[in-house]
Amino acid sequence: MYISSLELADFRNIRSLGLEFSEGTNILYGENAQGKTNILESLYMISTTKSHRGVRDRDMIRFGREEAHIRSLFMRGEIDYRVDMHLRKNRSKGIAINGQRIRKASELIGLLHIVFFSPEDLGIVKNGPAERRRFMDMELCQLDASYLYNLNQYNKTVENRNRLLRDIYIFPDLQETLDIWDSQLISYGQKIIASRRSFIEDLNGIVGDLHGKLSGNREHLSLRYEPNTEEGDFAEKIRRSRDRDIHMKTTSTGPHRDDFSFMDGETDLRRYGSQGQQRTCALSLKLSEIDLVKKAIGHSPVLMMDDVLSELDSGRQNYLLSSIGGIQTFITCTGLDEFVNNRFKIDQVFQIEDGSCVKKSQPEEDPGSGK
Repeated sequence: MYISSLELADFRNIRSLGLEFSEGTNILYGENAQGKTNILESLYMISTTKSHRGVRDRDMIRFGREEAHIRSLFMRGEIDYRVDMHLRKNRSKGIAINGQRIRKASELIGLLHIVFFSPEDLGIVKNGPAERRRFMDMELCQLDASYLYNLNQYNKTVENRNRLLRDIYIFPDLQETLDIWDSQLISYGQKIIASRRSFIEDLNGIVGDLHGKLSGNREHLSLRYEPNTEEGDFAEKIRRSRDRDIHMKTTSTGPHRDDFSFMDGETDLRRYGSQGQQRTCALSLKLSEIDLVKKAIGHSPVLMMDDVLSELDSGRQNYLLSSIGGIQTFITCTGLDEFVNNRFKIDQVFQIEDGSCVKKSQPEEDPGSGK
């Protein structure tokens, strides 16, 4: 699986840009705020239909313009795909696959698998549970179309139930209609819980060995799923929390409140891990995603690392760079020294300046490095 080309028009700070990529390692370098991350964001869009930054479509359209366009060619196995995406300020996005417009954005998800690693991901361990739920959801949606459907339906049900809970405060007789939404909430929620439990179990089969290598076998990492409710208890918990939900005007029970922990034995590294330990956990988690996708779909995903190397010490940098051979990789950075000094193989280099690719070059070894 690899991305062969990208064309952008009026996307973020990019007026017009066309790039052709290597199947190996692609480096995008330049000063900050020049457009490197915007390029990765556009590629993430054609995989997931969403920005990794969690922003609205209209916020990705270049200032002063009404529309933006993304076109990309990629290969999955022996099949070529062309994705055209049309972002509009006042309407929903338009998407076409191989020239055929699709009715639902969800039809695109799962064709191209991307593992995206950014500095923000280094905080996934210590930040709140919403980030960890988002991690589970984004990966599961790419791997399992039924999970994407169940999650969409569950979120809609929570939204409708919360609206009804607010209305009940004014019209108490509406309480009788809660049973309809409760039944749907339980049905979709139980499937989400089961999928997340299986996902964490699969990751556990991978992450322990990776983390051991990263930590010099000083730590033994395991992930622990923490569902807000078990599948078999969901119906009873919804029933018991009804009065509280009516009073608070919100749904207090369900997988929208799930979490998972990073454990070293019985030590919860979310709470008691050092900053270095937490970063190692996040790195182990991202590297585990790569192996998990390979096992699940039989193809390697595309790896994107947005200015991550600057956040890691030299040991973790070297391990990360030595672990990503054999898959297409995109790396953004402000300079090329770390690659030259480590004699890391680079297949394509792009210098990005003010939303344009101003030079393509290969880095040269420093003759004084002794390497």
